[in-house]
Amino acid sequence: MHTILITGAGTGLGKELALVYAKKGHTIILTGRKNAPLQEVKAMIVADGGRAFSHTLDLTQLADVQRKVAAITEEHTVTYLINNAGVGCFGSLTELASEEIELAIQTNVLGTIYLTKELLPHLLKQQQPKIMNIISTAGQKGKVNESVYVASKFAVRGFTESLQKELEGKVMVTATYMGGMDTPFWNGTDHIKDKSRLKSPKEVAEIITSQDVLPEIHV
Repeated sequence: MHTILITGAGTGLGKELALVYAKKGHTIILTGRKNAPLQEVKAMIVADGGRAFSHTLDLTQLADVQRKVAAITEEHTVTYLINNAGVGCFGSLTELASEEIELAIQTNVLGTIYLTKELLPHLLKQQQPKIMNIISTAGQKGKVNESVYVASKFAVRGFTESLQKELEGKVMVTATYMGGMDTPFWNGTDHIKDKSRLKSPKEVAEIITSQDVLPEIHV
């Protein structure tokens, strides 16, 4: 069984991945910016007989990442990292605020890199360690009114593919590509007009967890 650290685990896909993996018997370390949602997911896992722990974590702040990784690895033997946390950035480039652009790049790109880099020495000491990066189809092709978001996901795709080569034989690295889901990710934007065509995060989580031995997952 793995001890799995999941980012963005309070809502959406991160929450559902935590619930599914916990049901399979894995220990879950829930991380995210807000404590309340993490506590709710933790309570759900524990009530169902699973094991879960929670830590607030701001991926945009390297110092916080370093502190939390040190604290987590002192208490737990983490064998699986799922970089799931991400923020959207939608609209024409000329309309995007610099704050939106910075948050998307800092969270989606730097946050993924920071956390992976800090946790990697610990992972390399474990038996059959794994890393999964949730990329989305935005990391495969350009999209209208998603230039910065797509740029961030292309960066994570390149990072992931490079790690697959760099860590071959040492760490299993999986790239996961899925389309839009009906999650709080879309709150505050009208970028998606018809959410009824989107998969639920639970559906996507079930597919991902059934295929996570593969180097690439397409949902």
